[in-house]
Amino acid sequence: MNAGPQAEACRYLLPRSTIHQTVENQLQDLRAVAERNGWRVVAQLCESGISGAKGRDQRSGFDELQRRAVRRDFDVVMVWAIDRIGRSVMDLLRFMQDLHALNIDLFVLQQALDSTTPSGRMTFGIFASLAEYERGLLRERIIAGQRRAVSQGTKIGRPSKMNEAVKISVRMLRERGVGIKEIAKKLEIGVGSVYNCLRA
Repeated sequence: MNAGPQAEACRYLLPRSTIHQTVENQLQDLRAVAERNGWRVVAQLCESGISGAKGRDQRSGFDELQRRAVRRDFDVVMVWAIDRIGRSVMDLLRFMQDLHALNIDLFVLQQALDSTTPSGRMTFGIFASLAEYERGLLRERIIAGQRRAVSQGTKIGRPSKMNEAVKISVRMLRERGVGIKEIAKKLEIGVGSVYNCLRA
């Protein structure tokens, strides 16, 4: 990223939902940072009163930001605080990865995160490592839970529709010359289930 006077920065702001803070106060702080860094502000996107926990489809400003990022309308995104991006490390990491793939930097004022600097990039690398560790722990918990359930006789997976009546229907339809895919469609079961039934 060019940090000189010609460098462009898009400010994306989602204000905190408190009575005492206003969007304008946060904008002032972000404008001051942009000025200090010689970044020219090319866009300003605000979402007053919308939670960072909402999905992209419920956040028009966030959706607009991501569309502009794909078009490479800017090379830095400035945010007031991490919780404006999302409510988890995974949300932040996903957003960071999207920006990184587009060669766009991220500046977060409240947490003093700045991927335009080497130390900022290192911090985001630590976030990535923690998120990967979290994913690994989750996978281990799921696998352990499944093993425990199987050892206790619990069947894993969706309940089967293949009761005795359905099995009889499969065989009858096949004897009448109905194709495998048509049988599956008529009985609303998988093609594999039809083959398994006929093999049995």
